[in-house]
Amino acid sequence: MKQGLIQIYTGDGKGKTTAAVGLAVRARGHNLKVGYVFFHKDPKRFRYGEIKVLKKIGVKVLGFSHKRPHFYKNLSQNSVRRECLRGVNFIKKICCDGSYDVLILDEILISLRDGFLKEKEIHEIMNLKPRGMELIMTGRGATSKIIKEADLVSIIKKKKHYFDRGVAKRRGVEF
Repeated sequence: MKQGLIQIYTGDGKGKTTAAVGLAVRARGHNLKVGYVFFHKDPKRFRYGEIKVLKKIGVKVLGFSHKRPHFYKNLSQNSVRRECLRGVNFIKKICCDGSYDVLILDEILISLRDGFLKEKEIHEIMNLKPRGMELIMTGRGATSKIIKEADLVSIIKKKKHYFDRGVAKRRGVEF
């Protein structure tokens, strides 16, 4: 790509990761090199279908901070912050070596919203993005400053959700 842009998928609605994964599939269909870095997902517990498929189609998948104190009560905020920072440092290296055409940072905005990352740390990633790399960030919690600096922002708003009726997460639909 001559000009890579910054895309954000945020909001309280369902479909942020799904949009990013769809973009990854499309990019691979055009033989682009795609990296997928996720935060706050526990693949051992949930066996996410998208991670399996992305690996099968040649996407490099890496995860950081697999657990969150919201779900794991004995997990310390400091340990989650350290793991998120480890992810940021890894992402900075990827940005500097230019190894990907498309880089997806799934749920990184949750790290920002929950205070595990600071806005300036996300901005550093945005500023390090090589000219030809498309950067996609997902998750609830995009700040107005980050939204302003992105090239595309989709705010996915929940109008109605079956979770509100007590329907549990379903394999193949939510994970």
